[in-house]
Amino acid sequence: MKQGPGRKKRPLSYRERTYRQAGQSGLLSTFVRMVETDLHILAPLDVEDEALRLVAGVRSQVEGYIRHNPVFRHSLRPLPRDATAPAVVREMLVAGRLAGVGPMAAVAGAIAEAVGRGLQKSGVDDLIVENGGDIFTARTRECTVAVFAGESPLSGRVGIRLAPEMMPCGVCCSSGTVGHSLSLGVADAVVVVAPSTAVADAAATRIGNEVGRGRGGLGHALEMVKELSDISGAVIIRDQQIGAWGAVELVRL
Repeated sequence: MKQGPGRKKRPLSYRERTYRQAGQSGLLSTFVRMVETDLHILAPLDVEDEALRLVAGVRSQVEGYIRHNPVFRHSLRPLPRDATAPAVVREMLVAGRLAGVGPMAAVAGAIAEAVGRGLQKSGVDDLIVENGGDIFTARTRECTVAVFAGESPLSGRVGIRLAPEMMPCGVCCSSGTVGHSLSLGVADAVVVVAPSTAVADAAATRIGNEVGRGRGGLGHALEMVKELSDISGAVIIRDQQIGAWGAVELVRL
């Protein structure tokens, strides 16, 4: 499985994800990899076995749906709802329609949340699941997510503070200057916070597509952000410029 349009959270190669820094989280790191899925999970205990089971299950649902509906994998446009689809696929379809992009633009976020929700059901009540830059966070205390923005001088110097009452939520990033995937924009980083990680993922792709290359600058993209429903807020970084909208608290790192 590969994600839809928008250069999707690939700031470094598979083996070089040095942006994965837990800071003073007080949680234990677990890494789970299966085909394209590459999770960094922070939890009070090692959750590798349960996480592997959950990843295999959710990937099987998405891959099975694609076998019977090949357009789902390749469409760059929203697709109709499908009440017969597995839950994770329905979430991706909804996210794509809300953001105006293909459903696969939400795949990394949807998988991160599916795994996180599964771990919660097994009794893990304080965790972060990161899937290549898309994060499902369900911490019991305030935390800060640092923004990686490639070669921008603001990269790693700005964070988004999340209060406990905002969680669980999704924090997802898309970039038009980092990584090798298709992008229709030139933002160094677009970060979206939303109650749904799938929606945050799809929205980050859509917003990123609006930055530059004849589509306007940060102001244009931020105006478009206001039209998106079901997101809490967004942050856009391009070179030395930063713009934000909504319920996001920026902090200097």
